[in-house]
Amino acid sequence: MTDHGADFPACPLPISQYPRILMAHGGGGKLMHELIGRIFATAFANPDLVTTHDGAVVDMGGNKVVFTTDSFVVHPLFFPGGDIGSLAVNGTVNDLAMCGAAPKYLSAGFIIEEGLEIEVLWKVAMSMARAAETADVRIVTGDTKVVDRGRGDGVYINTAGIGLMAPGADVAPHRITAGDIVILSGDVGRHGMAVMAEREGLAFESEIRSDCAPLAEPVARLLEAGIDIHCLRDLTRGGLATTLVELSEAANCHIAISEHAVEVIEPVRGACEILGFDPLYVANEGRFAAFIPPDQADQALGILHDVEVTGKAAVIGRVTDEVEQLVTMRSTIGAERILDMLSGEQLPRIC
Repeated sequence: MTDHGADFPACPLPISQYPRILMAHGGGGKLMHELIGRIFATAFANPDLVTTHDGAVVDMGGNKVVFTTDSFVVHPLFFPGGDIGSLAVNGTVNDLAMCGAAPKYLSAGFIIEEGLEIEVLWKVAMSMARAAETADVRIVTGDTKVVDRGRGDGVYINTAGIGLMAPGADVAPHRITAGDIVILSGDVGRHGMAVMAEREGLAFESEIRSDCAPLAEPVARLLEAGIDIHCLRDLTRGGLATTLVELSEAANCHIAISEHAVEVIEPVRGACEILGFDPLYVANEGRFAAFIPPDQADQALGILHDVEVTGKAAVIGRVTDEVEQLVTMRSTIGAERILDMLSGEQLPRIC
């Protein structure tokens, strides 16, 4: 028997509690954050990794370059409003944009299951091409692997991206400051519910379409207008609530939001009620939260309202001067609720 730990320090994850990986370790909640923090962040510890951002900002000969990577395992491969191909491109483009970078180049790695129809792969590739053209990025390198039938679920895609940091931009969790207002770029919960409805064959009175879209344009417009963006974060796995909790912990601050200000369209709200999901924790693929100084709120909203994907942006809360490292939400009836990360998974395989 091989001794896998013979030459390595003890694993910092509590193996007695979780000796094997669970689906919940990829669900965006507490277990995923423990896995990343205690295994990968510990094993790969370095100054660029500890920023807890959507990408690494590195200095390349005096130019700030942002580098990021993401993998996509969504099931089913096609869903209303998108597919695994457009998701792979937009997801990586958005991670670059959330760092204040202009996306430039992507790589694309494909793990393809034996038996996948060539026509399906062609549709995925063409969807990626269209999404890259829309986002004004180029797919310049990649890799292909084929795995045994039954071990790949059709196709998995990894994309890595490189972007150029906007001059003077410093967009990162450490810049979140008491008094900042929190802008949400649109309604929440559509992507996760669109995938879930397609996967389970559920039909609702109104079709729920994913919000999958590139977000680089509205971010670029904010920066070009001189908006002092302190932090950006797209609301993917774990949804709005988990994103805000992550940022609260990273910036050691208290974020207070209003439930009334967070838009959830009726089809999504109804689907969540039927299926027992909280829309605040449902994944999005075309939404972000922005932290900016309060005196720039009106200007920022005016800019965002001129771009289709952020046309319904709204102020949903602020960073308070309270010392508690918490995210709280005032309900429509005036009660205050603490938002926390989910312990397990709410929606698996949605990105």
